[in-house]
Amino acid sequence: MKTVTMADVAKEAGVSKSTVSQFLNERYEYMGEETKEKIKRAIEQLGYRPNYVARSLKQKRTYMMGIIVANIMHRVSTEISRAIEDYCHEHDMHAIVCNADDDPHKEKKYIEMLRARQVDGLIIFPTGGNTKLYTEMEQERYPVVFVDRKIEGVHIDTVVVNNREATCEAVSHLLENGHQNIAIVTPPLTTHPRKERLAGYKQALEQHGIALNENYMKSVEISAISYELENMFSLSEKPTALVAANDLSFFEVMSFIKRKQIRIPEELAVIVFDNIPFADISTPTITTIAQPAYEIGKRASELLTRQIKQEAMESELYTFPCELIIRESSAGRP
Repeated sequence: MKTVTMADVAKEAGVSKSTVSQFLNERYEYMGEETKEKIKRAIEQLGYRPNYVARSLKQKRTYMMGIIVANIMHRVSTEISRAIEDYCHEHDMHAIVCNADDDPHKEKKYIEMLRARQVDGLIIFPTGGNTKLYTEMEQERYPVVFVDRKIEGVHIDTVVVNNREATCEAVSHLLENGHQNIAIVTPPLTTHPRKERLAGYKQALEQHGIALNENYMKSVEISAISYELENMFSLSEKPTALVAANDLSFFEVMSFIKRKQIRIPEELAVIVFDNIPFADISTPTITTIAQPAYEIGKRASELLTRQIKQEAMESELYTFPCELIIRESSAGRP
């Protein structure tokens, strides 16, 4: 079967070969809608498939984008990755997704592997454990964007949410409902978002004149949350409200609540910082601090594309606001 060439498409559409090339590379500045439709129709009729290898060699691009997720188990990470993949699909690129499992060694391995495969750039949910490698990429001006986590001392385009302010708002909501014994459960404070969420919790208590109680603040591995909750709820003054700092912490909290038959919100008000898909249909419905995951993924993709096209200026920090969605789980009063 004869291979269909760009020249065949040009002849079928009645345009020059360079015009077809401009169409394939999405350079539409001097191209009318009628011309675009002719080329599109010719490509479909002839079944033309661009030679991506030749295209990559000519343009020094692979049209591939690497995504290194810190932990794919987090719902928000999956949603952000989906947005990046959608962006790639819309812009004739390919996304390669890798999961680092919050392991700096695994993250380093994926960065090196993807760069060896000559991806055009990387979107990384950084573990924070490869500062030297991050700095090298910054100095090389290699296209890279950080998502979800800010790394101090590294000047790379970064997209995050207002973790501190959003948590402060959520805890203030509980305080205004009459709660004073408010607990927070987070994974270990090894990342910027976790530190900021704990800081927001403390800020809200301070603003309302409530003394910190170390027994109500637990930052431990997910596997240890149940044990810490046992201790917390054995206190003479049990918490009447609890903030789970992410979805995986929340699942452990809910497992404990079910096992102990604690009633929500009558005995314990609950808020989770994350996008929980069943939050609005569970019984009771769950109050969440929702992150604009799709917008984050889209912005990160746009920033990386800007770098790839060498249109970038100085690195910037983009902070999206979260939304406190108040539902039944935080309605209870102590």
